This record gives sequence, C-alpha cells and structure tokens, in this order.
Amino acid sequence: MRISNFLSLVLVFCFLIPGQAQTPVPAQTPAPTTSPAPAASPTPAPSTPDQTDTKVDEQDVIRIDTKLVQIDAVVTKGSKQVTDLTAADFEIFEDGKPRTITNLSYVSTMPAGPASVAKPSPVPGAPALPSILRPHEVHRTIALVVDDLGMSFQSIDQAKRQLKKFVNEQRAPNDLVAVLRTSAEMGARQQFTTDSRVLLSAIESLQWTSCSRVGKNVFSENRETRQAASGGIESRHETERGNGCGGDSYWQTLKSLRYIAAGLGTLSGRKSMVIFSDSMPEVKKLAGVSPYNPPPVPVGSGASAMPEDPPKGEGGDGTDHFDVATSYQDLLARIVEYAIRGSVVIYAVDTRGVPDTTLSAADSFKLSGTTGGAGREMQNVSSTRSTQIFEGRLGASILTSQTGGFLVSNSNDFEIKRVAEDQQGYYLIGYRPVGETFDRKFHDIKVRVKGSGLVVRTRAGFYGVTDNDSRAKLRVVPTNLDAALTSPFDVSEITVRLSSLFANASDAGSLLRSFIYVNAHDLSFTDGPNGMHNAALQLKSVVFGDNGRVMYEREQTASLQLKEQQYAQILRRGLVYDFAVPVKIPGALQFRIAVRDKTSGHLGTAGQVVEVPDLKKSHLTLSGILLAADTNSAGLSGAESGFVAALRRFPPGANLTFAFAVYKSQLDKSTRAPQLTSQTRVFRDGQLIYTGKVLRLDPAGQDRQRIVGGSRIKLGSEFPVGQYVLQVVVTDTLARESQRTSTQWIDFEIAK
Repeated sequence: MRISNFLSLVLVFCFLIPGQAQTPVPAQTPAPTTSPAPAASPTPAPSTPDQTDTKVDEQDVIRIDTKLVQIDAVVTKGSKQVTDLTAADFEIFEDGKPRTITNLSYVSTMPAGPASVAKPSPVPGAPALPSILRPHEVHRTIALVVDDLGMSFQSIDQAKRQLKKFVNEQRAPNDLVAVLRTSAEMGARQQFTTDSRVLLSAIESLQWTSCSRVGKNVFSENRETRQAASGGIESRHETERGNGCGGDSYWQTLKSLRYIAAGLGTLSGRKSMVIFSDSMPEVKKLAGVSPYNPPPVPVGSGASAMPEDPPKGEGGDGTDHFDVATSYQDLLARIVEYAIRGSVVIYAVDTRGVPDTTLSAADSFKLSGTTGGAGREMQNVSSTRSTQIFEGRLGASILTSQTGGFLVSNSNDFEIKRVAEDQQGYYLIGYRPVGETFDRKFHDIKVRVKGSGLVVRTRAGFYGVTDNDSRAKLRVVPTNLDAALTSPFDVSEITVRLSSLFANASDAGSLLRSFIYVNAHDLSFTDGPNGMHNAALQLKSVVFGDNGRVMYEREQTASLQLKEQQYAQILRRGLVYDFAVPVKIPGALQFRIAVRDKTSGHLGTAGQVVEVPDLKKSHLTLSGILLAADTNSAGLSGAESGFVAALRRFPPGANLTFAFAVYKSQLDKSTRAPQLTSQTRVFRDGQLIYTGKVLRLDPAGQDRQRIVGGSRIKLGSEFPVGQYVLQVVVTDTLARESQRTSTQWIDFEIAK
C-alpha cells in the first residue's frame, strides 16, 4: 500500500536503519522545520476552600509551627465515613491537656462539583488511556509496598492476585499509585502513575526472593537465613551476608519503609502507604543474630536523611555480637515521625490471611515417646504458631496506629478496597500551641468525637520541633532536572511533547525511538552580537524499568545561535529533537524527558509508557505506531510533518498517515513469504467510531522478519476536535489460532 514520501523516509530511518541512531543526537541547533507552536495546556484553578469541604491543593496537611498545630483525623460510623461534623463535635488534647480548636475543615479527595453525565462503558478491546494529572487533580496518592523480604512464596502469590484486582476493578482514574518492593533500591516517586499497564507489569514481576526471612509457607523459616538447629551459632555473615542478601532482612525492610515515607513526604497533600507483609515484629527473637538497633530519632534531621548501614560489630571492631532478642522500636518510631511530618497515613496488611495453625501434611517433627506426647507436640506447634502470628503484627500495629491508619488481619482478600475508601476524605483540626509544645520531646495527641457510635482515628502525636527546624518546606514544583524526572507530575513551565515508540532492527536490536517537541516561546533568548539570538538548554532523558530502576540516562546541552530569520521561524514552529535508546530488557518501560532553560531555570517534562516485547518468543509482535500528516491535505510543507509526528496533533480535514512494523510472523513453507492482514480502528471516549477495511500487507522487497505496513485516514467531519485512539490489528493467517493476532495503539488529537 502507498504511504507519503515523508513517512517512507522516516520508516526507513526508524525501522530499518536504526544503527545510525543508537544514541541520542549530539547537542546541536535542531534542523529547522515548520509547525505552529501549540498553546500550553491550561492548568485549572483549584477550588475555593470553605469551612466544610476543602479540596487539597499545594498545602501541607500536617503543620507544626509556633502559630498552629494542625493534624488530620478520620471519623467513621460502622464502615462509613462521617463528613458533616463541626468543631463543637470534637475535643483535642495534647499530653492530656485540652486545647482550644481554632479551625476545622473537612477535606474531600473525591471529585468536586456536580456529578458529570455518565459516559457509556468502553467497548471490549478499547485501549484505556492513562490520566495525565496535575497536583491539584490527584484524588488519592497510594504507595502499595510489598515486603518481599518478609513474605512467603504462597503469600506473594496471593498478594499478586489481590493487587491486580485492585488495579483492574477498584482504582479510580485520578488515583496516583505505585507498586514498590522492599528488596529494591529505588526512589519512592519514580513509579507513581495512573497507567494500569505500568502497575500490572510491576505486580507481575513480584516474586519470592531467597533473601526473604520467610520460607515457602507462612510458618516456615527460610533455610538460607535460619539458625543452625544445633551445634553452635551461625553468624550473620555466614547466613544472610553469605548468600548475597546484604544483611538482616528485617532491618532492610524498615530501611526501605523509611526511605519511601521520606519520599512520599515530598509530595503535596495527604498520602497513604499500604504495607503487605507476613512478618513485622516489634522485637525480633532470633538467637545468635543481632541486627543493628538504630539510635533514637534525631530531632531536626530532615525528611531526606537516610539510615546508616548497620555496623559490622559492636564497638566497630568488625566482629559480630549476638543477642537473644533485638528491639526495632527506635527505627519504627523514626518511620512514624517521617510519616507524621510528611502527611503519610500508614496501613498494613497481614498477608498470611486467615492462617491455619494446626498441623498439615507438610509438617514433620519428632514425637515424644511418652504417653500423650503426640497431643502435646501438636498443642505446642499450634501455640507457637499463634504466638508467631501475634508477634509478627506488633511492628505493623505501631506504624498504623500512630499514623492514623489501621491493620488488616485475618482476611484473605486483604481489604485493599476498604483501605482505598478510607482515603476518600479527612478532617483537618488545628489549635494554637503553647510554649512547652516546642521542647523537642514527643507530645501525645488525643482526639475525641461526640456522638453515639462514632470512631475517630488520628496521629499518635509529634515531636516538639517546628516544621522549619525539622525539614525544609516541601516543594511541589521541582527545581532541577533530576527532581523533574522523578516527580510523579508533569512540569509545564516549558511546554514539552513526546512521542516514543518501540522498534527493532537486525543490527541494533530493540530500541525506543523518540520525537521530542519544545515550544520555543517558553525559552529565554538573549540578544548577541551581529543581531544573533541565543539560548541554551539542558536535556536529560531517563528510561525507568521495573520498580523505578534506571535502565538508561543521558544528559546533554543544546546551544541555539540564531539569525533574525531563523529566530522568527523557531518561535513560529518550535524545536524538535529525535533520538533512539537501545533497550536490553523487555517490559513496560517509562521514558521521561526533562528540559531546562539555563537562563531562567524553567523546566518542562514529558513522559510515555512503552511496552517493549520479548522478541525471543515466537509470538506475532508489532512495533509502535508512527503518525504523520499527509502534507497536501493538511496544507503543510514536507518538513512540518516531523513536528506532527512529535506532537500527534492534526488539523481537521487532514489525512492522518500511520505506519508500523510486524515482527515474528510465520513464513509459508513454499514461498517463504508471510501472509499478513491489517485492520484499523479508531476510538473516542472508549467508543468505536471508525473501522477500516481489512488490508493485505505486501512483503515484496522487505526484510521478511520486519514487514512494514501503513495506511491513511481522512479526518473529515465525522472526526470533530478532540482526543482519539488509533488501534491497528494485524492477523497472521499462518500462525496458530492462539498466536494469530497482535494489536498496537497510539493516541492523537485533532485541534484547530
């Protein structure tokens, strides 16, 4: 089938000759092409707060300063929140002494305003677009933290099922969610997303680790870390450090939780952290191993402070020391303090569900030869397991009760929906502190609510240190490239647009091909000699893999030195950069780009999730879809089509031209040629509005392992201004029925 000359050239460049673009284009003045610069997307104004229903914007929920102490509280009756109380319904006490409430408001995290008109349910097979959120548009921010260092094999399997159910059925579109692991060294903010594909990919990657302190089932000890049954004591080096796990696994769990709590504290509004674990004790009773017992919480250390590594031995002499029991109270208290200061509510789920403490066929032990020995042994096992269950919840109980959350136990469905519903709103209660409030000691807070059947949950208290002394004021807008890249929100001081797609070549392998647009009106130009107009940019690109790990990053500088005519053209059309990033590991990858104006310091970001398939498997697979405009129908020059590819924005009446590549198709045994067909579908708001004809893909003159196809669609009156999704369905008639079809989609916009 015929496609435009421009698209033919780009297809060759993207799909067939990527060896020339395996790394980003060096910093340089981009080649000029023409396209009208898009207007920056307007940011809706936050709703106006009032006394009874406040919408969270860029505010600190928890405030502790010399003029106001403000905490959050949730009031329930049965399983429902109570939202219509006034200050007269509450009493608040600091260290048992009553304080006068000076302000009270209820903050709703649910959508404000009248209910919108119900939209039809998406048709089967319609691609689901992730929401692009500004900070004030987020309803709930939820970190789902899977303690794979403290879960059994069977608990991990159950957790995966329940987390998938939450993502697929219970998560709201404006929920910002992350799936994190305690065993991973990652930033807490890198994985927050509204994209179900990213979340489901992170859930699917969860697996039992040999470094877990729990074995195959909830009552078994991991043989890699357990103590020798007899004949002496194994050292920590011989057990946990010896298997490459890096030390005591519970200490590592708490270290990760503290790191995540600190990261959440940099986000605006009230956040929740839901911890899934089999074992979170307050005191660890394990003869022969003594993990590091952290010092008390350092007052005013800052939310970004990290715990020190455990010392090698007592007194720093490098030798191990051994205790029968080790308390983790101090480190638990430090996590609580970060959560309180950062407006983080902690919930916990005992992933053992409804455990059966009786003996099973998997149990084996030596029975006593005395009369009744079997019965006593069975009673001892059951009693020991009951104690183990109780003690394994004590640490989680501390974290949840002191931060205003709750512990879910004896539940096989984990009650994640209940946890999410608990985040639908909360009260802010403020009072004026007294002199002794800031004595650098911990102060207990109690809140009482009047009314039959009402239950209130709030924080246990706070350290008597002002916010200014304990940490720098949290920033919502990042101020550097790294902060912008790891922020869960797009930064829009500079308008940046991104179109990134997967491709594969015989010489370069899999790669991400990206087109990046920058609005030149947002840049700071200075006048130079001889009428030149100068600007300088920093660009940094990062590919995040599973759990926020950085798989690729590159930073470069671009200097613009433009004559008057070039300057006018750049202002009119903007800038486009394009480059390719090699990809070694398949999966749902997050590609993010940040641009910084070196003169003004202004930032802009864009991000996209790209699914990179595993081409080692023999399944039919498609590349990403490349979009362009038929220049004749759109009234554009050939050079302008490059900007259309980056922006994915088309004028009404244009011919939308698209292309893709097909990999792993089956070949006819006699002709050695594939037999492929494609069909195009277009969706709007989840509804199918266009279905194209079934077209045969012509393999003539092409690499039989990389068949390029494409077509065009007239964007006539039946395509009004708005957002759309284009889907391509390719069928391999030679493949097995279960592997015969593959689909790919991309979103685009029609705008005047």
